[in-house]
Amino acid sequence: MTTATHFASMEAFEKGGVEIVGAESPKRYLFSNLFEVAGQSRPCERVVIAKNLEFTIECVRAEGDSPWYICSHDETVLAMEGEMTVHFIAPGDSGLRPPEDKQGAIRLGREPAGRTMGHVKMKRGHMALLPAVAAYQIRPQSLGVVLLQSIEGEESVERWAEICQH
Repeated sequence: MTTATHFASMEAFEKGGVEIVGAESPKRYLFSNLFEVAGQSRPCERVVIAKNLEFTIECVRAEGDSPWYICSHDETVLAMEGEMTVHFIAPGDSGLRPPEDKQGAIRLGREPAGRTMGHVKMKRGHMALLPAVAAYQIRPQSLGVVLLQSIEGEESVERWAEICQH
């Protein structure tokens, strides 16, 4: 028997579910589909789809250039759909630093001053490091979906009741 691999997208995905094995209660488990979440999200909205203590996996509808962000800790970005470029700026002597009392990504009001660090081109399956204290912006070529690994912060949106099925 041959099994075919099918890659999902916002246009074509099968809604999954949770299969409980043994005596566990289904009420202890939640399940959501990242493509469905992205399809229902606003452009660049960082919707938390997984959480362990303060650590998050955030699903983002990559549509249009994202705002510029800066973070006091490393983050990672994983392209799940589409092609995009992530641009980096080192704030250097500009004085721009993430507040020490805040975790997670901090949205900047505009492109920060500083030295251009380069960019990373990404498509489905590519992962990039978003280094601490470096400003970044995601620029998709067309509609896409990314997963961001971060720490919960002001930009993290939790909508569990809307996105999860029991």
